[in-house]
Amino acid sequence: MSQESAHGKWTLSSSDDDDDLPPSQTNNIKTERVEPPKQDTRKTEPVTRKVDSFFHSNTDTTDGKSEPSLVVRKEKEKPSVPVMGSEARQTAHANQQQPMPFPSLKRGSDTENAGAGWALSSSDDDDDNKDKGIQAGQQAQPKKAAPVQSSPKRVKKEDTRPPSPHGRTYYIDEPPDYFETSINEETETYRFYLNKVVGLDKKYNTGAVHIREILSPMFGTLKESVQFNYCFDIPWMVKQYPPEFSDKPVLIVHGEKRESKARLIQQAQPYAHIRFCQAKLDIAFGTHHTKMMLLWYVEGFRVVILTSNMIRADWYQKTQGMWMSPLYPLLPEGSPETAGESPTFFKRDLVEYLQAYRAPELSEWIQRIKEHDLSETSVYLIGSTPGRYVGSDMEKWGHLRLRKLLNEHTRPVPNEEAWPVIGQFSSIGSMGLDKTKWLAAEFQRTLTTLGRGGKSVRPEPPMLLVYPSVDDVRRSLEGYPAGGSLPYSIQTAQRQLWLHNYFHRWSAETTGRSHAMPHIKTYMRASPDFTELAWFVVTSANLSKAAWGGLEKNNTQVMVRSYELGILFVPSAFNMSTFRVQKNVFSVNGGSSGFPVPFDLPPQRYSSKDQPWVWNIPYTHAPDTHGNIWVPS
Repeated sequence: MSQESAHGKWTLSSSDDDDDLPPSQTNNIKTERVEPPKQDTRKTEPVTRKVDSFFHSNTDTTDGKSEPSLVVRKEKEKPSVPVMGSEARQTAHANQQQPMPFPSLKRGSDTENAGAGWALSSSDDDDDNKDKGIQAGQQAQPKKAAPVQSSPKRVKKEDTRPPSPHGRTYYIDEPPDYFETSINEETETYRFYLNKVVGLDKKYNTGAVHIREILSPMFGTLKESVQFNYCFDIPWMVKQYPPEFSDKPVLIVHGEKRESKARLIQQAQPYAHIRFCQAKLDIAFGTHHTKMMLLWYVEGFRVVILTSNMIRADWYQKTQGMWMSPLYPLLPEGSPETAGESPTFFKRDLVEYLQAYRAPELSEWIQRIKEHDLSETSVYLIGSTPGRYVGSDMEKWGHLRLRKLLNEHTRPVPNEEAWPVIGQFSSIGSMGLDKTKWLAAEFQRTLTTLGRGGKSVRPEPPMLLVYPSVDDVRRSLEGYPAGGSLPYSIQTAQRQLWLHNYFHRWSAETTGRSHAMPHIKTYMRASPDFTELAWFVVTSANLSKAAWGGLEKNNTQVMVRSYELGILFVPSAFNMSTFRVQKNVFSVNGGSSGFPVPFDLPPQRYSSKDQPWVWNIPYTHAPDTHGNIWVPS
């Protein structure tokens, strides 16, 4: 079966024509190139370091202009390597092998990587899909590179654990001044920061933040903390705390179940100060995707809402974002429960979000929040929690929560039909057969809401979706392995070719991060000339119904599968009519009153030759920045 659009053509074998294989059968699908494409002569970035291994997935397709034929074949042997990530992502195991130097690695190579155990950064997934054959956030199994004949089952080496899908030698030590904090909390208007990225000019990390800085004494004398996240590397996480806080109690809130939960707990055995709280995931394919820190200090309390997993790869060469609250002081003893509330009701909403976990482990943290003064908060909280909601509860979570806030706290603008909505994300769920199924009928309607006085009937404003192309990934600092954190599958992509007409490339010259692939997720409404914003969101939520929720029962009920958390910035909360877009986010001239959008505006639309990155198909037409190709197996 072939399907084609302006942004790529895919050919599947007849066995995959109708439905996706169940996870038990997709674990060992291998792709085998029959006709090697001609070498691409386009200029590539210099090779800086050889990648030891890369993440790869399953199924097949042709690749762009070259369009090599591919054959899909299934193998009986099932991997048994432990997997990290949510339960929904444990339905199949990933494979890991040595990177293939361009133009290819000879079939039957006996080269192997020495271990397994790393977890790739997460991104959201297909909400209702049954094609979770391979998922971000999992461990990978080292395998021989596509042998022609069957090989005996390998025994996992429990004592070897590569630090990332790139292998052991990929990471380099950060320069001595890398962790020098250059932000001034007193002058920060929006408190929205990007992460630091290894390999960039120093000026592009001045004003950016690393996890070691967040947990450092400069922000407070830490007493206890909570880490909400999707992927954890506990030994690495512990090392990010400074020595003076290394034994302070840490509560980890996660979504693991059964075997993966046991493995997570086993990781923490050497650390007596770590406890766990398991988030309830009662709806199929839901994940605990929220990324948040609660930091309790001698001096007060702080909340950090971010997009990075608790693994080194997410803090190394990816574009990530975070909102860091002010230091919240303790309220006077005997203060009423309503004390310390902000104009944005951030305190109430944060408590309601934590209460939705129905977890005794969070009770003391809810009480601590109630005892602090959060009145200086100028942003709104947007959360998702799993469940089916009716009546007024429909507006508590997901995109209907965002719609309510935009309705109440933004203002109509002249010529608003020409103000585009922009969505930027690192993963894509199933959108349906056409835009009317969810994207336009629900999500776009939410994103185009502007105040109570908005027009009831109007032409659809433009919708621009920013998602990396194959070439963006190939030319990135990480090379093709960066695509392991962009889990858009061929099974989903081939069902929604119409969606790719909305796509725009990742470019971030304004922040120096064009080659740091995004794991950040942002949504905004921009003016026609892209110099102003009507609002801005940074969140863990990707483009999916699982994350944002989908209407059911003739729009009388909304169903949300996953935990997500984000921040909404609206100009009215900052006594502004619109946000001015900051042109050069890391300007040598210092601060600016503009809003620091992390990528270039306006976005560049895909050309006819561009293809969206699909992570479980091969890319052999040209080497990446490390001289390797991408061959899933």
